[in-house]
Amino acid sequence: MRTIVSITLSVVFLTACNSFGKDALKANPFKEALSAAPALELPAKTADLVLRAKARDRSATTLNAVKGAVEINPGAATAIVGAVARAVPDMASVAAGAAAAEQPEQANAIARAAAAAAPSQAGKIVAAVCRAVPNDYRNVAAAVSQVVPGAGEEILRAVAAALPDLKAALDQALAGPAGNVASVTDVLNQVTGAAAHALAEASPLVRGPAVGPPFIPLTTTPSTVTPGTSGSAPTGGRNYARP
Repeated sequence: MRTIVSITLSVVFLTACNSFGKDALKANPFKEALSAAPALELPAKTADLVLRAKARDRSATTLNAVKGAVEINPGAATAIVGAVARAVPDMASVAAGAAAAEQPEQANAIARAAAAAAPSQAGKIVAAVCRAVPNDYRNVAAAVSQVVPGAGEEILRAVAAALPDLKAALDQALAGPAGNVASVTDVLNQVTGAAAHALAEASPLVRGPAVGPPFIPLTTTPSTVTPGTSGSAPTGGRNYARP
Protein backbone atom coordinates (compact mmCIF):
# COMPACT_ATOMS: atom_id res chain seq x y z
CA MET A 1 0.00 0.00 0.00
CA ARG A 2 2.82 2.37 0.94
CA THR A 3 4.49 1.60 -2.38
CA ILE A 4 1.36 2.56 -4.32
CA VAL A 5 1.02 5.80 -2.35
CA SER A 6 4.69 6.63 -2.93
CA ILE A 7 4.37 6.01 -6.66
CA THR A 8 1.23 8.15 -6.82
CA LEU A 9 2.88 11.03 -4.98
CA SER A 10 5.94 10.78 -7.22
CA VAL A 11 3.78 11.01 -10.35
CA VAL A 12 1.93 14.04 -8.97
CA PHE A 13 5.22 15.71 -8.04
CA LEU A 14 6.75 15.08 -11.46
CA THR A 15 3.64 16.37 -13.20
CA ALA A 16 3.67 19.54 -11.11
CA CYS A 17 7.37 20.07 -11.77
CA ASN A 18 6.86 19.55 -15.50
CA SER A 19 3.99 22.05 -15.54
CA PHE A 20 6.05 24.56 -13.57
CA GLY A 21 8.96 24.08 -15.96
CA LYS A 22 6.78 24.78 -18.98
CA ASP A 23 5.42 27.95 -17.37
CA ALA A 24 8.95 29.05 -16.57
CA LEU A 25 9.98 28.55 -20.18
CA LYS A 26 7.09 30.73 -21.32
CA ALA A 27 8.20 33.62 -19.08
CA ASN A 28 10.03 36.46 -20.82
CA PRO A 29 13.72 35.97 -19.96
CA PHE A 30 14.51 39.70 -20.29
CA LYS A 31 11.62 41.30 -18.44
CA GLU A 32 13.19 40.97 -14.98
CA ALA A 33 16.45 42.56 -16.10
CA LEU A 34 14.64 45.37 -17.87
CA SER A 35 12.39 46.01 -14.87
CA ALA A 36 15.45 47.09 -12.89
CA ALA A 37 16.34 49.81 -15.41
CA PRO A 38 15.23 53.41 -14.73
CA ALA A 39 12.41 54.57 -17.02
CA LEU A 40 14.64 56.93 -18.99
CA GLU A 41 17.21 54.20 -19.57
CA LEU A 42 14.75 51.51 -20.66
CA PRO A 43 15.10 52.12 -24.45
CA ALA A 44 18.92 52.12 -24.27
CA LYS A 45 18.94 49.02 -22.06
CA THR A 46 16.69 47.18 -24.50
CA ALA A 47 18.89 48.16 -27.44
CA ASP A 48 21.99 47.02 -25.53
CA LEU A 49 20.48 43.57 -24.94
CA VAL A 50 19.84 43.23 -28.68
CA LEU A 51 23.28 44.51 -29.59
CA ARG A 52 25.04 42.05 -27.26
CA ALA A 53 23.05 39.04 -28.46
CA LYS A 54 24.75 36.48 -30.68
CA ALA A 55 23.82 36.69 -34.35
CA ARG A 56 21.84 33.43 -34.28
CA ASP A 57 19.87 34.60 -31.22
CA ARG A 58 19.40 38.21 -32.19
CA SER A 59 15.93 37.93 -33.69
CA ALA A 60 14.52 36.06 -30.68
CA THR A 61 16.30 38.45 -28.33
CA THR A 62 14.83 41.46 -30.12
CA LEU A 63 11.33 40.00 -30.01
CA ASN A 64 11.44 39.18 -26.30
CA ALA A 65 13.37 42.25 -25.19
CA VAL A 66 11.09 44.68 -27.02
CA LYS A 67 7.97 42.86 -25.88
CA GLY A 68 9.15 42.90 -22.27
CA ALA A 69 10.18 46.56 -22.40
CA VAL A 70 6.85 47.65 -23.92
CA GLU A 71 4.95 45.68 -21.28
CA ILE A 72 6.92 47.53 -18.60
CA ASN A 73 6.38 50.97 -20.15
CA PRO A 74 3.83 51.06 -23.03
CA GLY A 75 4.24 54.81 -23.39
CA ALA A 76 7.89 54.34 -24.37
CA ALA A 77 7.15 51.97 -27.28
CA THR A 78 8.34 54.36 -30.00
CA ALA A 79 11.50 55.28 -28.09
CA ILE A 80 12.28 51.59 -27.47
CA VAL A 81 11.85 50.68 -31.13
CA GLY A 82 13.85 53.69 -32.27
CA ALA A 83 16.74 52.81 -29.95
CA VAL A 84 16.86 49.21 -31.15
CA ALA A 85 16.64 50.26 -34.81
CA ARG A 86 19.54 52.68 -34.43
CA ALA A 87 21.70 50.17 -32.58
CA VAL A 88 20.96 47.20 -34.87
CA PRO A 89 19.23 48.33 -38.11
CA ASP A 90 18.69 44.75 -39.27
CA MET A 91 16.40 44.21 -36.28
CA ALA A 92 14.28 47.32 -36.90
CA SER A 93 11.43 45.38 -38.49
CA VAL A 94 11.40 42.73 -35.74
CA ALA A 95 11.33 45.42 -33.07
CA ALA A 96 8.59 47.38 -34.85
CA GLY A 97 6.42 44.31 -35.40
CA ALA A 98 6.77 43.19 -31.77
CA ALA A 99 5.93 46.63 -30.39
CA ALA A 100 2.97 47.12 -32.76
CA ALA A 101 1.53 43.76 -31.71
CA GLU A 102 1.69 44.91 -28.07
CA GLN A 103 0.44 48.44 -28.73
CA PRO A 104 -1.62 48.44 -31.98
CA GLU A 105 -2.95 51.94 -31.33
CA GLN A 106 0.64 53.20 -31.62
CA ALA A 107 1.39 51.25 -34.81
CA ASN A 108 1.81 54.32 -37.04
CA ALA A 109 4.17 56.08 -34.62
CA ILE A 110 6.13 52.86 -34.07
CA ALA A 111 6.59 52.31 -37.81
CA ARG A 112 7.63 55.94 -38.26
CA ALA A 113 10.19 55.73 -35.45
CA ALA A 114 11.69 52.52 -36.82
CA ALA A 115 11.92 53.90 -40.36
CA ALA A 116 13.47 57.16 -39.19
CA ALA A 117 16.16 55.23 -37.33
CA ALA A 118 16.75 52.62 -40.06
CA PRO A 119 15.53 54.02 -43.42
CA SER A 120 17.19 51.20 -45.35
CA GLN A 121 14.71 48.80 -43.71
CA ALA A 122 11.58 50.74 -44.71
CA GLY A 123 9.97 47.90 -46.67
CA LYS A 124 10.62 45.27 -44.01
CA ILE A 125 9.30 47.60 -41.32
CA VAL A 126 6.06 48.18 -43.23
CA ALA A 127 5.60 44.45 -43.83
CA ALA A 128 6.18 43.57 -40.17
CA VAL A 129 3.86 46.24 -38.79
CA CYS A 130 1.15 45.52 -41.37
CA ARG A 131 1.20 41.85 -40.38
CA ALA A 132 0.81 42.88 -36.73
CA VAL A 133 -1.94 45.44 -37.43
CA PRO A 134 -3.38 44.57 -40.87
CA ASN A 135 -6.43 46.84 -40.63
CA ASP A 136 -4.22 49.93 -40.37
CA TYR A 137 -2.01 49.19 -43.38
CA ARG A 138 -2.77 52.44 -45.23
CA ASN A 139 -1.80 54.66 -42.30
CA VAL A 140 1.30 52.58 -41.57
CA ALA A 141 2.48 52.76 -45.19
CA ALA A 142 1.74 56.48 -45.38
CA ALA A 143 3.64 57.17 -42.15
CA VAL A 144 6.76 55.37 -43.38
CA SER A 145 6.55 56.98 -46.82
CA GLN A 146 6.65 60.42 -45.17
CA VAL A 147 9.86 59.50 -43.36
CA VAL A 148 11.45 57.72 -46.34
CA PRO A 149 9.85 59.41 -49.38
CA GLY A 150 12.09 57.67 -51.90
CA ALA A 151 10.94 54.20 -50.87
CA GLY A 152 7.42 54.37 -52.32
CA GLU A 153 7.67 51.29 -54.52
CA GLU A 154 9.43 49.30 -51.80
CA ILE A 155 6.70 50.23 -49.32
CA LEU A 156 3.90 49.24 -51.71
CA ARG A 157 5.53 45.90 -52.43
CA ALA A 158 5.87 45.36 -48.68
CA VAL A 159 2.14 45.95 -48.25
CA ALA A 160 1.47 43.44 -51.03
CA ALA A 161 3.69 40.89 -49.29
CA ALA A 162 1.96 41.41 -45.95
CA LEU A 163 -1.60 41.43 -47.35
CA PRO A 164 -1.99 38.84 -50.14
CA ASP A 165 -5.54 40.01 -50.91
CA LEU A 166 -4.11 43.26 -52.26
CA LYS A 167 -1.15 41.75 -54.08
CA ALA A 168 -2.74 41.41 -57.53
CA ALA A 169 -4.06 44.98 -57.54
CA LEU A 170 -0.79 46.42 -56.24
CA ASP A 171 1.27 44.43 -58.74
CA GLN A 172 -0.90 45.88 -61.51
CA ALA A 173 -0.47 49.40 -60.14
CA LEU A 174 3.30 48.90 -60.03
CA ALA A 175 3.52 47.34 -63.48
CA GLY A 176 3.69 50.70 -65.27
CA PRO A 177 6.87 52.49 -66.28
CA ALA A 178 9.25 53.42 -63.48
CA GLY A 179 8.61 56.88 -62.14
CA ASN A 180 4.90 56.86 -62.93
CA VAL A 181 3.93 55.53 -59.51
CA ALA A 182 1.81 58.05 -57.64
CA SER A 183 2.17 58.65 -53.90
CA VAL A 184 1.81 55.67 -51.63
CA THR A 185 -1.45 57.05 -50.24
CA ASP A 186 -2.94 57.63 -53.71
CA VAL A 187 -2.05 54.13 -54.90
CA LEU A 188 -3.46 52.47 -51.79
CA ASN A 189 -6.65 54.52 -51.96
CA GLN A 190 -7.06 53.59 -55.62
CA VAL A 191 -6.39 49.91 -54.98
CA THR A 192 -8.71 49.80 -51.98
CA GLY A 193 -11.48 51.50 -53.94
CA ALA A 194 -11.07 49.10 -56.86
CA ALA A 195 -11.16 46.11 -54.51
CA ALA A 196 -14.35 47.36 -52.86
CA HIS A 197 -15.97 47.94 -56.26
CA ALA A 198 -15.01 44.47 -57.46
CA LEU A 199 -16.47 42.96 -54.30
CA ALA A 200 -19.73 44.84 -54.82
CA GLU A 201 -19.91 43.68 -58.45
CA ALA A 202 -19.29 40.08 -57.45
CA SER A 203 -21.95 40.12 -54.74
CA PRO A 204 -25.46 40.71 -56.19
CA LEU A 205 -27.89 42.67 -54.08
CA VAL A 206 -30.29 40.59 -52.04
CA ARG A 207 -33.81 41.91 -52.44
CA GLY A 208 -36.30 41.70 -49.62
CA PRO A 209 -39.74 40.09 -49.94
CA ALA A 210 -42.36 42.01 -51.93
CA VAL A 211 -45.43 43.15 -50.03
CA GLY A 212 -48.79 42.55 -51.75
CA PRO A 213 -51.80 40.24 -51.99
CA PRO A 214 -51.23 36.51 -52.42
CA PHE A 215 -50.94 35.19 -55.96
CA ILE A 216 -53.95 33.19 -57.16
CA PRO A 217 -53.51 31.29 -60.44
CA LEU A 218 -56.15 31.57 -63.15
CA THR A 219 -58.50 28.59 -63.53
CA THR A 220 -60.00 29.67 -66.91
CA THR A 221 -58.67 31.06 -70.16
CA PRO A 222 -58.79 34.87 -70.06
CA SER A 223 -60.90 36.62 -72.74
CA THR A 224 -60.99 40.12 -74.14
CA VAL A 225 -63.83 42.31 -72.87
CA THR A 226 -65.12 45.23 -74.98
CA PRO A 227 -67.70 47.86 -74.01
CA GLY A 228 -70.10 46.80 -76.80
CA THR A 229 -70.30 43.14 -75.82
CA SER A 230 -69.88 43.30 -72.10
CA GLY A 231 -73.62 43.78 -71.38
CA SER A 232 -75.12 46.23 -68.93
CA ALA A 233 -74.89 46.32 -65.18
CA PRO A 234 -78.01 46.76 -63.04
CA THR A 235 -78.60 50.21 -61.68
CA GLY A 236 -78.15 49.23 -58.05
CA GLY A 237 -74.94 47.41 -58.61
CA ARG A 238 -74.21 43.69 -58.32
CA ASN A 239 -76.79 41.63 -56.42
CA TYR A 240 -78.73 44.80 -55.56
CA ALA A 241 -82.29 44.20 -54.41
CA ARG A 242 -84.91 46.91 -54.23
CA PRO A 243 -86.55 47.35 -50.84
